[in-house]
Amino acid sequence: MRNMASQDELKKQTGYKAIDDYVTSGMKVGLGTGSTAYFAVERLGQKLKSGELKDIIAVPTSIRTKEQAESLGIPLVTLNEHSKLDVAIDGADNVDPDFNLVKGGGGALLREKMVELAANKFIVIVDESKLCNGLGPGFPIPVEITPFCHEHTIRTIAALPSCVGCKPVLRMGSSANNKVDGDDIAVTDNGNYIVDLHFSENIKDVPKMAADLKNICGVVEHGLFCGMATATIVAGVDGVVVKTP
Repeated sequence: MRNMASQDELKKQTGYKAIDDYVTSGMKVGLGTGSTAYFAVERLGQKLKSGELKDIIAVPTSIRTKEQAESLGIPLVTLNEHSKLDVAIDGADNVDPDFNLVKGGGGALLREKMVELAANKFIVIVDESKLCNGLGPGFPIPVEITPFCHEHTIRTIAALPSCVGCKPVLRMGSSANNKVDGDDIAVTDNGNYIVDLHFSENIKDVPKMAADLKNICGVVEHGLFCGMATATIVAGVDGVVVKTP
C-alpha cells in the first residue's frame, strides 16, 4: 500500500503543478482523463472555488471527467462552442525519448486527441514509471475501431508491415482499462470498440505506424500521440522536472 500511496502522491504533484504553472484566469482548458488527470481537474476546481482563478471554461475528454468537473463547479463547454483552447492537460500511459506518447488506457483516446489537438499547448503529466526507451512493450497501443466488421478491421491492422509483431486483443468488459473484467465487448463513450496492440519489442517507426493505422477504413483513432506534447511534467523520487521536446 505504501508504494500505491507514493505513486498517487507523484500523480498529484504533476497534476497540481500543471494547473499552477500553465493555467491563468480567462483561459479555455482541455481536461484529460485518467488517474493523473484527475488531480489536475481537482486542482482547477480548488483554485476556482478559492477565487485564485476566474473566468475559466473547460472541455472534458470523457464522461468521467465531465462528471468530476461538474461536481467541482468547473464551467464546461465543448469544441462545438470553442474550437481553440489555450491549454490541455492530460496523462499518458508511456512516453518515449522523442516525446511520442501512448494514450487511451482509459478508453478516451478519441476525445482526448480531438481536444488536445485543439489546444495551443498540450501539457503531459506523468510519474517516472511511464518513461520508456521505446513504445510498444511497456503498454499496449489502443486503437478505437467501429463495431461494424470489427474482426475484419483487426485482421487488417495485424497485417500492417509497420505493426509487425503485434498481438491484437479486443478489449472486454469496461472500456476504462485494458484488463479483461467482463464477458461483453468494451464500448467507448462514442459507441465504438477498442483493440489493444501488444508488442514484445519496441515499435521501429512510431510515426509511420500512426499514419498507417489512421489510413485503415474502420479505424476511428489510435492511441499514438506523436509530435503533440509541448512539455512533459515528470514526478519521481527525486522531485518534479519539466521536459520539453
